[in-house]
Amino acid sequence: MKLSDIKKVLPSLNEVQFKLPNGTMVPAHFHVTEVGVITKQFIDCGGTLRNEQVVNFQLWEANDFDHRLAPQKLADIIDLSERVLRLPDAGIEVEYQAETIGKYGLYFNAATSCFELTTKITNCLAQDKCGIPPEKIKRNLVDLTVVATPDSCTPGGGCC
Repeated sequence: MKLSDIKKVLPSLNEVQFKLPNGTMVPAHFHVTEVGVITKQFIDCGGTLRNEQVVNFQLWEANDFDHRLAPQKLADIIDLSERVLRLPDAGIEVEYQAETIGKYGLYFNAATSCFELTTKITNCLAQDKCGIPPEKIKRNLVDLTVVATPDSCTPGGGCC
């Protein structure tokens, strides 16, 4: 989900809700404590220089159980962040404290009017250069088609 996507969704919402990948909800009294841009410049294991940018939201919960972040308030925070930080229309990464700070992708589920935090994975970006063999397609033997030719040996054919 990009920053422009979340800005389109917010005006239609009555409340802002986030769901964790395990199905539990982020408590309704969460705060958005940071909105920013994270730029990552790195070299992958194949020697290619790479640049990535994400817009970062940090969610935090406190003992302020009466607090509720209204959709317009989040839109105002995003608007201010865009003006001051010149945020790009990049993908959104959400940080949320669990056992450690978790980093998640973001998806909006229109059926439930809820933002869903999605799991992120690591991957080798230069598999062709660092010797990682391509994954083999696994097939069940029963799904393979046997093509018989006149000189092929078949069960009961008397050739063995």
